Amino acid sequence: MKHSDLVALIKDGVSGGRGGRWADLGAGEGAFTLALADLLGPEAHILAVDRDANALRTIDGRFESRVADFTRPLDLHDLDGVLMANSLHFVRDKDPVLRSVRAMLRPAGRLIIVEYGADHGNPWVPHPFTYAQREMMAARAGFKSTRLLRTIPSRWLGSMYSAVSEN
Repeated sequence: MKHSDLVALIKDGVSGGRGGRWADLGAGEGAFTLALADLLGPEAHILAVDRDANALRTIDGRFESRVADFTRPLDLHDLDGVLMANSLHFVRDKDPVLRSVRAMLRPAGRLIIVEYGADHGNPWVPHPFTYAQREMMAARAGFKSTRLLRTIPSRWLGSMYSAVSEN
């Protein structure tokens, strides 16, 4: 995907101003971190989190980064938003992670998820979930509202979608 496609997937979930404190959980090499930075502007503080130190080196110096597993406590609080793009599908039991992410957010903070719109995965995308599943998971984790942002075709697993949930 092109950078402009990544920006388009998340922009409606980021709307509401520039700046703020955000985390990209499962940032990898930072493709979506860069898209988030374009939307939030230079006033924003973005923390990129990934288990792979080598992947984070590609964005080293542009953002604060932390080598960590987002399924474990991260000691993050009062965030304006969290982005999880193509990362939550690596987790089988998503509910504890979503409750943990919700606790990281300030009131009215946002969780943006980008995911494949499929019920069944493959070795590279082991545990994807549809938007309908996303709505139920968000409600179980205590998020107040969830809405679909965009759906795009994907040659992998048919489609991708983005959704935002508010704390």
